[in-house]
Amino acid sequence: MAKGTHDFTADPRNETILINVNGVMTPRAEAVVSVFDSGFMLGDGVWEGLRVHKGRIAFLDAHLDRLFEGSKAIAMDIGITREILIERLYETISENGMADQEGVHIRLMVTRGIRSTPYQDPRVVISSATIVIIPEYKEALPSTVENGIRLFTVHVRRGDPAVQDQKLNSHSKLNCITACIQATQAGADEALMLDPHGFVATCNSTHFFIVRKGEVWTSTGNYCLGGITRANVIRICRENDIPVFEKNFSLTDVYGADEAFVTGTFAGVVPATEVDGRILTEGRGPMVERLQGLYKELIERDVA
Repeated sequence: MAKGTHDFTADPRNETILINVNGVMTPRAEAVVSVFDSGFMLGDGVWEGLRVHKGRIAFLDAHLDRLFEGSKAIAMDIGITREILIERLYETISENGMADQEGVHIRLMVTRGIRSTPYQDPRVVISSATIVIIPEYKEALPSTVENGIRLFTVHVRRGDPAVQDQKLNSHSKLNCITACIQATQAGADEALMLDPHGFVATCNSTHFFIVRKGEVWTSTGNYCLGGITRANVIRICRENDIPVFEKNFSLTDVYGADEAFVTGTFAGVVPATEVDGRILTEGRGPMVERLQGLYKELIERDVA
């Protein structure tokens, strides 16, 4: 079982799934890429996590916008059109008999392709992009969604765009992994990360929000990925007359908050009940419960 916001129980059905490797459906045990692949060798690529609901991929347009924008930013040619990529995604769902199943999560990964030698320069790439689609039966545990997670503020900061642009959903996640390790060793479920100025930025794999006196706050977004679920939560707040602000705030604001929560494609909206040993709520608070319901309604509308 995984820990943190990605708490889930391993599903035995995943042992027999087919993985789409460059358009070829391949048994899980046989799905491999070259040791010269850019993703394995250098973390050179972009990816998306996708959620399937009632046979449809939720918020797919937004996810593909981010994927193609990321590939353009790193001058990587995905090699196929958006339409063909969508066909591959749904073919993968269909071939695995997942079209009428719930609790399906997809990892879509695109790397620059195979290099002729271990070297950073993309001019040594000798193949088209590597495109891998991994579908799995994976759902957040109800206890996580209801009872929440504990966060620990780590020393690892989110960098500015001149170091590594946080808007890129790249395969290079070592700073987030380091943050996750520190939080885990501190006994927490996930890391809370600050920006270079000491303001709260985001978590290592999710986005962070607090609730203060009926208002929902999240970071400016300057030092975090352009989260799809983050944007959707801001949207449902505005649609339902819930005051929501993207702003700088400090750990002092967090420790004095009425509620806190994190967002992500995998688990949606999850309460954060404890930050650095400060108890904010016992389980989910009223605002988190309301936003969980509104987010589910938004997913229903999107896939309808």
